[in-house]
Amino acid sequence: MHVRRQRRRVTGGPSGLLGVRASRRTRIIAAGAATLAIAGGGIAQASTDFFGTDQVGQTTDKGLVVSSDQYLNPIGSRLVINNGKIMSSSVSPDGTHLAASVTDGGMALAIVDLKDYKVQQLVGNNAKADLRISGNDVGQEGPTYSPDGKQLWLGQINGYRRFTVNADGSLADPTFVSIPADGPKRALVGEAAFSADGKTVYSAVNGQNRVVAIDAASGTIQHSWAVGIAPRDLAMVGNKLYVSNEGGRPAEAGETTLNSYNTQVPTDPKTAATTTGTVSVIDLANPAADATSIDVGLHPTALYAKNGALFVTNTNSDTVSVIDTSSGKVVQTIATQPWPEAKVGYEPDAVTLTDDGHLLVTLGRANAVAVYRYTKPLEPVSYVGLLPTDYFPSEITTAGDDVLVSNTRGIDARRPNNPAGHATHDTTSSLQRFTLPNDNAIHGYTAKVFKQNGWIANSLALSAGKGGVAPVPVPVRLGDPSTIKHVFLIVKENHSYDQFFGDISQGNGDSSLTQYGENVTPNQHALAKQFGLYDNAYDVATNSAEGHNWIMQADNPEYSESSAGEYQRSYTTSDDALGHQRTGFLWTAAQAAGKTVRDFNEFQQYLTKPAGSTWQDFYCDARNMEKTGQDTTLPTYSSAAIPSLNDVTAHDFPGWDLSIPDIYRYEMWKKDFQKNGPAELNIMALINDHTGGPLNPAAQVADNDLALGRIVDTISHSKYWKDTAIFVVEDDTQDGLDHIDGHRAPVQVISPWAQHGTVDNHYYTQITMIRTIEQILGIHPMNQKDSAATPMASAFNDKPDNTPFNTVPNHTSLTLGLKTPPSCGEDVVASQYAKSQPSTTVPAGKKDVASKWATWKAKQHFTGTLAKADSANPEQMNHFTWYQTHGWIKPYPGETKIYAPDQVPGAYIPPTDTDN
Repeated sequence: MHVRRQRRRVTGGPSGLLGVRASRRTRIIAAGAATLAIAGGGIAQASTDFFGTDQVGQTTDKGLVVSSDQYLNPIGSRLVINNGKIMSSSVSPDGTHLAASVTDGGMALAIVDLKDYKVQQLVGNNAKADLRISGNDVGQEGPTYSPDGKQLWLGQINGYRRFTVNADGSLADPTFVSIPADGPKRALVGEAAFSADGKTVYSAVNGQNRVVAIDAASGTIQHSWAVGIAPRDLAMVGNKLYVSNEGGRPAEAGETTLNSYNTQVPTDPKTAATTTGTVSVIDLANPAADATSIDVGLHPTALYAKNGALFVTNTNSDTVSVIDTSSGKVVQTIATQPWPEAKVGYEPDAVTLTDDGHLLVTLGRANAVAVYRYTKPLEPVSYVGLLPTDYFPSEITTAGDDVLVSNTRGIDARRPNNPAGHATHDTTSSLQRFTLPNDNAIHGYTAKVFKQNGWIANSLALSAGKGGVAPVPVPVRLGDPSTIKHVFLIVKENHSYDQFFGDISQGNGDSSLTQYGENVTPNQHALAKQFGLYDNAYDVATNSAEGHNWIMQADNPEYSESSAGEYQRSYTTSDDALGHQRTGFLWTAAQAAGKTVRDFNEFQQYLTKPAGSTWQDFYCDARNMEKTGQDTTLPTYSSAAIPSLNDVTAHDFPGWDLSIPDIYRYEMWKKDFQKNGPAELNIMALINDHTGGPLNPAAQVADNDLALGRIVDTISHSKYWKDTAIFVVEDDTQDGLDHIDGHRAPVQVISPWAQHGTVDNHYYTQITMIRTIEQILGIHPMNQKDSAATPMASAFNDKPDNTPFNTVPNHTSLTLGLKTPPSCGEDVVASQYAKSQPSTTVPAGKKDVASKWATWKAKQHFTGTLAKADSANPEQMNHFTWYQTHGWIKPYPGETKIYAPDQVPGAYIPPTDTDN
């Protein structure tokens, strides 16, 4: 049994941890900004009282603890769908069934019988599917029933999967309706909408910035209209077809732009966020006419039409536009920011209107439904309150007296999958059903939502600016002085707590899941011994695309959440304007606070390196730089697509490529550090613990560990050490299992001001880490997530211990597994570590299965010009690295045999051609 603990003294043990102590016509309506006093006044102290030592997966009096700085305790009844995340859903015309497109669980569709309230049918290419189709890719919107309920259309890449709906609501006879690619622009589709007679299907072809009319019987495209950028949802009112264009209007000459799926989008020159949002209007009575356009807020997503009004959720503006369909004008704009402390980041993404005049708006990132009283377009709404949902509500509708909410992430990554532990891709979703309470009851639920989100008064207590305040490591007031002047944020790749630290007996670990213990990561273990072990810290992300967003934006914007089913429009959003919140990034927020910034590879997009250069070449070059102090003979050039980031980029620090060792990156960073000194905010991606390069995985992690140790060594022996804090975090934890939760991460806080030698059991996340950095440097939080987060004040002391850190020599050879030795010689470890290294000799009985894995690896995009993060199916990747690091003799945890790639359970989570 694992027991939750406060920070405490520890004495010795295998890792040697020693404890020291444990208006115009348009109206802007404020969404109840001052209607409720949820928390008392006064200054919100930087403490960890809100979560305490609660762990993800526990149910407390506040609700179920999840990895996103939130509790879940939804209104009504909950149906958990253990087959991945719901991307979108719709109810059949007769109200008996709900069709949900799902992803990340080996399926594409889940059909729910609403009478019995259970999953009736699963559709996908997983072996456990009730109905098999090719491809689990699903679009952002839909699936869509025909008016008579006899067909269902599911958006996929380059078209739709059309099904026959049986009398019992199940699906049959899948056929594919193709929409051709337009050069590099594939026909990524958004919503489909039927004409009233069911003979025509209108499709928002998201990837091609157009809407097409399709003959429902033959699949022939009958007409095409150019609309705005990234059309997503459709709504029909009479002969008018309305289209939400998430990217807004086309760019005009001279405007600042940034790419999004091969289209230049108007963007802000600093934040790189989109600056326009539009709704196109197509006159179906005059199909030859061009579509007209209505300006709305940023990132218009969902459309809902009723009683002469069209409601538009402006997800990136946190508003809802009300369009009077008789005049074609926006007559009211509803603000959906319920918490006065922050105006950004609630992400309204679905809307419906009840017959009794309640306007219901899902707030995806707040896990809530906002309720308003509505009468008519020109009459301002009145705010009623909030209702709690599960994790990330994305669709809302009514069926009879019931309100139905589809929650994309359900109860977080808690699918009962592997008895040995949890993984981030054990994603769930949920369907929530309830009867709308009366207004007085809604007021009570509002307090519950505030509590579950940690929304308290004076969360952003600002400095009085009068001086005389003694500096402390983490100031209580934002802008008050800190003892820390230089912050380093080092982002590593993909590992869970148990993978690294499960072998540390003082922490809450499971050594049976440890893959890269002290024999592979001696520096991270030594850092944990000296500066403290954090065994209750979590990454929010499922994968790298989400993780880098959470770290750089304190959020994974709705655009990224909703496009996860295809991941063809964009995976990482470093080169996609639609993936950026309107308040910008950590670096732009730091610059706005007057702080200097230096970036090393994080959120970078482009890398050039000498033609034909190999891992071996860079390894030898790094060794030469280390021994002689000479400059590199293999210069690289990295750059960012976002101008404000490119301006602070260290261009000679290599970007993403696993054929460049991290010890080379260290040498390039050291040169910059010695020449320029640190900025006030230093951001670095140190990537090789991702694994997948030319080495044995243990060697890649050992390379990463050694580079990290050398970075800390260099800083801690410099004149800057006395006022420096180093935060180390994985972008996500998808690479392995953890016995507490798949999101639990090996977080580290390293500083003279950090707690030393302790085990800290407080709940921390990527969001609280970012808030801590903001608090230290006086950076205003970017959205409601980091505004509500509690700084990690408990991780710091008021008195420094300036003892430097000394690099620990690597225990695992950095050249382990190389087929061709480097010209400068292989890396030889000290004799006492030789026996602890993973064997690279494949046992005779496993040569065949190892050969199949070698063939699989050759098809992945780990290195070279096509190198990109997470290019392999995660379940296959995790099995492959486990087998390699255990000498091909130990089955993956929870299993009894070593599988070939096509035998891996969950190998379709998600398909290898879409999880880039």
